[in-house]
Amino acid sequence: MNKLVIEVLDASDLMPKDGEGSASPFVEVEFDKQKQRTQTKLKDLNPLWNEKLVFSVDDPRDLPNKTIKVVVYNNNRSRADSTGGHHQNFLGRVIIKGETVSLSESEAYVQRYPLDKRSLMSRIRGEIALRAYLVYDASGYSPPAAAASPPSQAQAAKVNPVVDHEPVEETPLQEINTNKLDHREERRVGDDDGEKKKKKEPEVRVFHSIGTEKPRNPPPAPPPAAAAPAPAPAAAQTRADFARAGPPNVMLMQVPKQNPEFALVETSPPLAARLRYRRGDKMSTTYDLVEQMHYLYVNVVKARDLPVMDVSGSLDPYVEVKLGNYKGVTKHLEKNQNPVWKQIFAFSKERLQSNLLEVTVKDKDFVKDDFVGRVVIDLTEVPLRVPPDSPLAPQWYRLENKKGEKHKGEVMLAVWMGTQADESFPEAWHSDAHNVSHTNLANTRSKVYFSPKLYYLRVQVIEAQDLVPSDKGRSPEAVVRVQLGSQMRYTRPSPVKGINPIWNDELMFVAAEPFEDFIVVTVEDRVGPNNVEILGREIVSVRSIPSRHETSKPPDARWYNLHRPSAVGEEETEKKKEKFSSKIHLRMCLEAGYHVLDESTHFSSDLQPSSKHLRKQCIGILELGILSAKNLLPMKGKDGRTTDAYCVAKYGNKWIRTRTLLDTLFPRWNEQYTWEVYDPCTVITIGVFDNNHINGSSDSRDQRIGKVRIRLSTLETDRVYTHYYPLLVLTPGGLRKHGELHLALRFTCTARINMVAQYGRPLLPKMHYVQPIPVRHIDWLRHQAMQIVAARLVRAEPPLRHEAVEYMLDVDYHMWSLRRSKANFHRIMSLLSGVTAVCRWLHDICTWRNPITTCLVHVLFLILVCYPELILPTIFLYLFVIGIWNYRFRPRHPPHMDARLSQAENAHPDELDEEFDGFPTRKPADIVRMRYDRLRSVAGRVQTVVGDLATQGERAQAILSWRDSRATAIFIIFSLIWAVFIYVTPFQVVAVLVGLYMLRHPRFRSKMPSVPVNFFKRLPSKSDMML
Repeated sequence: MNKLVIEVLDASDLMPKDGEGSASPFVEVEFDKQKQRTQTKLKDLNPLWNEKLVFSVDDPRDLPNKTIKVVVYNNNRSRADSTGGHHQNFLGRVIIKGETVSLSESEAYVQRYPLDKRSLMSRIRGEIALRAYLVYDASGYSPPAAAASPPSQAQAAKVNPVVDHEPVEETPLQEINTNKLDHREERRVGDDDGEKKKKKEPEVRVFHSIGTEKPRNPPPAPPPAAAAPAPAPAAAQTRADFARAGPPNVMLMQVPKQNPEFALVETSPPLAARLRYRRGDKMSTTYDLVEQMHYLYVNVVKARDLPVMDVSGSLDPYVEVKLGNYKGVTKHLEKNQNPVWKQIFAFSKERLQSNLLEVTVKDKDFVKDDFVGRVVIDLTEVPLRVPPDSPLAPQWYRLENKKGEKHKGEVMLAVWMGTQADESFPEAWHSDAHNVSHTNLANTRSKVYFSPKLYYLRVQVIEAQDLVPSDKGRSPEAVVRVQLGSQMRYTRPSPVKGINPIWNDELMFVAAEPFEDFIVVTVEDRVGPNNVEILGREIVSVRSIPSRHETSKPPDARWYNLHRPSAVGEEETEKKKEKFSSKIHLRMCLEAGYHVLDESTHFSSDLQPSSKHLRKQCIGILELGILSAKNLLPMKGKDGRTTDAYCVAKYGNKWIRTRTLLDTLFPRWNEQYTWEVYDPCTVITIGVFDNNHINGSSDSRDQRIGKVRIRLSTLETDRVYTHYYPLLVLTPGGLRKHGELHLALRFTCTARINMVAQYGRPLLPKMHYVQPIPVRHIDWLRHQAMQIVAARLVRAEPPLRHEAVEYMLDVDYHMWSLRRSKANFHRIMSLLSGVTAVCRWLHDICTWRNPITTCLVHVLFLILVCYPELILPTIFLYLFVIGIWNYRFRPRHPPHMDARLSQAENAHPDELDEEFDGFPTRKPADIVRMRYDRLRSVAGRVQTVVGDLATQGERAQAILSWRDSRATAIFIIFSLIWAVFIYVTPFQVVAVLVGLYMLRHPRFRSKMPSVPVNFFKRLPSKSDMML
């Protein structure tokens, strides 16, 4: 009998139902009139079950037509009604379609489902983790190849918002009825009944890397791919060629196994760039990486000669633009009969529900707004405007009363149909933001930002003279404190104590244009542990500091007068009376030849120097189309909403932010942006965030949904990449997938010779190698640069939030993480696996594992010995053949976040809790002690490995150091004998003898270690000299 297994793993953030702020949940699963339930977890809002519920399946072919109902209840018998119902105990439900069930346990993966409501008034929150798959009987049914498709992702539950109160402020765009379009995308893969799809979808191909390891209890294997019928155009195709591969080979690139949930999905949307290349049309367009979205634009410019409506003789006019079920409202202007608004409204063509556009002028009143006049426009006569056409000229329209009669007053309007390429699109009031007030609508618009221009400021503190301490009887211990804005650095204590100290210390800071800050240099005397006396202070403007380009001579040092703290604030006349003051010798300059690092060097997007005159020419153009997203996680489920998503992309000093699409899990942005590329070995970062500032709250933070990093050097030139990228976020509860982001990418090279030459040039500007920055300063300077960029972007309008900038720049990337340390260790081991494979291959040849291969190696060895000039050509030819062979297995898609490489899939909860802990830690002492002991154990192993490496190196040094006189004597006598032997014997003969000895047959080999190995292991090391 075939079985259906439902694994109920855990749930999180459940709604408390017992009246005491908690709940006692259990799960009830119903399938094909079969019911089973889990155990009850008492007083737990984040229960952990890990139970398997097994159901009988009569015919697996009928499974796609059935559903699985999973309901979470609260076990509270005191509130159960007399009928035994669970209305008061309902905690949420999930309905799973049978077509999404995996056909084997190896293909099944854990899926987190948001709990759905049972009715509109249900108060539900949280999510549940489930795993569903089929187990086949050995003599029963086996799945056909046509049905063996990867399981589709579960669609997020639809959230019905409950309106508790009316908004205080009038919103500019309002939806009259509650009918909303459902943006849910449905995709059916491998339909056995052959039903026709209602909606044609673009072709989607999923590339999975399937491992070669066989499971312990494998299900019946499907027929080979060659015998399988051809899939439908919209069906997902799984690459199974890696599954048929043999054992690992030295020449083949190793492809790690990927979780299908985190795989990259290639798509074929109807983009103009793809259609143009397919049809051979060379007509250029600047907006060809996104799908065209048509909008009805209404530009309300101004009005004149409006009639007075109030008894007082005043008029407070505003305009209401109504189209079907949507209406937009301008701001009202008090006491103005000739108002000027200059506001543009954009209505999506997909949501147009009427052919008539109604523009009404009203008078704002306390009780009821008065009707002034209106204009009705037929949309069938609206012109279509396509950039680069000039803007449409507005026209005067005569206002009509409710009976359609012309009367006093005119309004100037411009109405046209356009796309998102229209220059009015970013500043328009969109119908997608109909629930946002005028004051908060700016937080939903798309904008372009630029990072401030950063410089390194070098301050060399040389010496001081004639310091005057308060205590004349003691020599001051002088230290110089230099402060630039919020950056503060100290010099080392002077080795020369007295009133003329010498430091010769160099300090580095980060300065940003425009140079508005001041450098404050303070000389302090450390009288006691907590007692500091200020001996003098000087304030210097950054604008007065000279700049240095490349390796030119630094500016001359200058003497600055030090003023007493009491004299710093005195008037200029008082300062002129001073005939004597202490002095300090400083050399300060702005370094324009460096690149200020504000990102991690591993995925930096800009490597240009600060000086504009030192920058190289542009080598290409990067075009990014942010198309859409799907299956986003409801970030505002507690508030009765879903997600207000927007994207942020960063490359170089240019940041972009898309518009915010409100209350949808399937946003469609279709916005395109362009960057100039100066170096192909750079990375672009795209992040998705949930906007928490649409309601005017200033204290809330935008929540991160996920981000994607793409390295430009992995992209082919002039090729359009369109993929769904998984949005993976590492949380204290583990790795979570918050949805998928649909991107279109194209890298166009404009100077191929310069791009090829770029690979031979240094990665950073010349100054980083001629006069490198000390290592102790790099991390601190990078942190300061990040803080300056974040503080500057927050001051923009709309602001790019501090949390978004830090997430994009990976501020905490260099913090300690045990998970990341494991990932780096596995990276090293995978790197050494190639060397190990080569050594194993040589060992197999020496041991005659394959006699034919060993004989061929003998022949090749003899040829190379006889013709040594062929050695280097043979090596490079072999590398060329390996590269050509690996071309077949080259990556077909851009790289993305790898959960398995990051060791994020199976990370321990305590390791994640330690990774997300602040600095300094705020954990209890017992947890800190446990983590410290764990770190000591790991460090002990590293210490042992380092000691073994040092031992081998010391043994090599001991060969000629006479620490073991007998061993050294044996070695030098043996070296003399070999020198004489090699001198009198031709080199080819020596090479043949050594080679044949190394390749001798196993019959002539001994299992004991060789004489050179025994001799080396007996050499002394310094390990016995350590305490």
